[in-house]
Amino acid sequence: MKSRIIVAIVALMLSGGAVKAAGPLGSADAKVAFNRLKTLAGEWESKSPDGNTARLRYQVVSGGSAVVEHFVDDRMGEANAMVTVYYLDGGRLLLSHYCMAGNQPRMQAEAFDASTGELRFSFLDATGLASPGAGHMHNARLRFVDADHFTTQWEFVEAGKSKFTESAEYSRVR
Repeated sequence: MKSRIIVAIVALMLSGGAVKAAGPLGSADAKVAFNRLKTLAGEWESKSPDGNTARLRYQVVSGGSAVVEHFVDDRMGEANAMVTVYYLDGGRLLLSHYCMAGNQPRMQAEAFDASTGELRFSFLDATGLASPGAGHMHNARLRFVDADHFTTQWEFVEAGKSKFTESAEYSRVR
């Protein structure tokens, strides 16, 4: 019986019917996505319907090996600004998010669609979590609309469940 199952699995794989497991971007796609992130260098702004203003500043640093994102909005103030660093680690595109929640989740790029401009990150691990179920940013998406516009979506997870998602549309200031 075991040998029949193994033969069926091998036949399915050879026929092209195997489903690829979710995983990180390939090395070439990771580099393309990282280069796209570098184009964000500069200052950006988002205004929410309630009148809140959020600002992002992107800087390419360390000889082009990292992109630093500095985030602040009117509600939280500069003292609670958050920083996210995007970088390549071998063939993987990673981010480390230094959150006002006092933890530092790392995420790995899982997908980049150059035709739609969507870049998706998924939780990899974290430092600074008070417990395994402590609240933290867990997933992130960026969508590059054009040279002067992009959107973000960050999902906060607590006790293994999505607690909220923050979405914003940014326009280049300079």
